[in-house]
Amino acid sequence: MKIVNIIVILLSVCSNFCAWGQQKNVNQLSREEEKDGFQLLFDGQSLNNWINNAEEYFVEDGCIVKKSSGFGNLYSKEEFGNFILRFEFQLTPGANNGLGLRHVVMPKDKGYLGMELQILDNEDSQYKDLKPYQYHGGLYNYVPAKRGYLKPVGEWNVQEVIADGAHIKIILNGFVILDTNLKKVTQGIPVEKIQPGLLRSKGHIAFLGHDSTVRFRAIRIKSIVE
Repeated sequence: MKIVNIIVILLSVCSNFCAWGQQKNVNQLSREEEKDGFQLLFDGQSLNNWINNAEEYFVEDGCIVKKSSGFGNLYSKEEFGNFILRFEFQLTPGANNGLGLRHVVMPKDKGYLGMELQILDNEDSQYKDLKPYQYHGGLYNYVPAKRGYLKPVGEWNVQEVIADGAHIKIILNGFVILDTNLKKVTQGIPVEKIQPGLLRSKGHIAFLGHDSTVRFRAIRIKSIVE
């Protein structure tokens, strides 16, 4: 066998091994994250750190998966105030979900109480008439996010959400798509007309299911201490 062919085979084996290693360790903290004080919210094997209010989320192949039907929510057992949240998500065609921040755990079919950031395949034709704040990353009912940074359906997206007091920032695949302040957004709006729970200072992280499949993994969080 020619030396060139041997080198090609070795490179292929190395590439496959590295890819396998990355996939295997996706639900583990990096050394830098461990030093920085991040904690895992999902170990890739169970929902032990979560409250599944409608049994519509399950674990498969190292991911949290929302069933293709139903509107149930999944809440972190622990509450958080100010934090940096990192996770990866994979959309299916037409997928619709929500990321809840500082939420209250609600019974099934009782809606949600807290802040919602959109998770959405907004390129699907069924969403051609969305309001500006309904596209992916939007602060629902209030602030639109920048568009054009989602990866194609089926690919994994990397998202970081920073919630520091009233300051909310989203970084999607390395690009800042939302950078807003809740106090400024709601300035001049009567308290009774502000979305219930929007201005809560602490609560649960939540995935808000919307009758479609989305996969989540590599979910970790760091509390911001004043």
